[in-house]
Amino acid sequence: SLPAWFIPANGGRPGPGVVLVHGWESARDRALPYAQFLHAAGFHCLVFDVRGHGDNRAEMLPVSAGEFGADALAALDTMLGRPEVTVAALMGHSIGGAGAIIAAAADPRVAALVATATPSDPDRLTRQTFRLARLPFPSPVAWPLAWLTTRVFLRPRGHSIGAVSARDSIARIAAPILLVHGREDQVVPFGDLARLATAAGRARRRTGSSAALEILVVDDGRHSWLHEDEGYRRTVARFLTEAMGGPYSPREAAAKAGSADARRLPETQEGFAALTDPPGRLRTIAELTGATPLSVPEGGLIGAGDQ
Repeated sequence: SLPAWFIPANGGRPGPGVVLVHGWESARDRALPYAQFLHAAGFHCLVFDVRGHGDNRAEMLPVSAGEFGADALAALDTMLGRPEVTVAALMGHSIGGAGAIIAAAADPRVAALVATATPSDPDRLTRQTFRLARLPFPSPVAWPLAWLTTRVFLRPRGHSIGAVSARDSIARIAAPILLVHGREDQVVPFGDLARLATAAGRARRRTGSSAALEILVVDDGRHSWLHEDEGYRRTVARFLTEAMGGPYSPREAAAKAGSADARRLPETQEGFAALTDPPGRLRTIAELTGATPLSVPEGGLIGAGDQ
């Protein structure tokens, strides 16, 4: 049971939809700026809280990209069960991007994938965590320690490193893919973009696939808030419209997304802790937009709250 908001577009008429997967220590409210510009481009949107995040209770076992992927699959299934949704894409940020990749590799119903600021491998992410924590391990020690730490972290859930690797999973995706990274990302190294793109490209050449594989680099982009870049919004909307169709042409969708007011939430701290509010504190649409808050049903199954 995962709390979610379903945001219908175009008066609820049938059309394509996008499932948005938030990042680590985040929640569904962080995905609202993305939903704003996607909604403007004509896409139904579903934003949800991954287990252990947002309005969910704390987890007793570790949460990894494997759980982000499993919950993204549950969200996709719910999205495709909506009468308004004809086809659906997955779009994730950071470890949510890794979860979206893992889910897209497991379900051929995914019509398109957008992964932003995505870590390529779990052991590399652990190594980067050492750097961010300023732990003075030399490389000959850090890499084996990162590998061991990752295995210990994944063991309670029964995951292998390969099972939660975005780089391994992306080679099994047949749908169109858009990979995005900020050149100034200090959380997930910029080089992870090339690792993901190389793995996807090799797989497509091996299978002879002609499905789109696009890369977008946001020159001044950091780890978060890439939705504030107009070029990012336009590229994502155009890509998804080309992949799934929509009420607008790709050019119209790009223009509408580019002019959308996708403002950031009132918080600017970068890092793994995407939310600094107390646990369970979910910021509302009203705080994002300044609008009068609406009542949102509490609890319930994913997709139960329509806003």
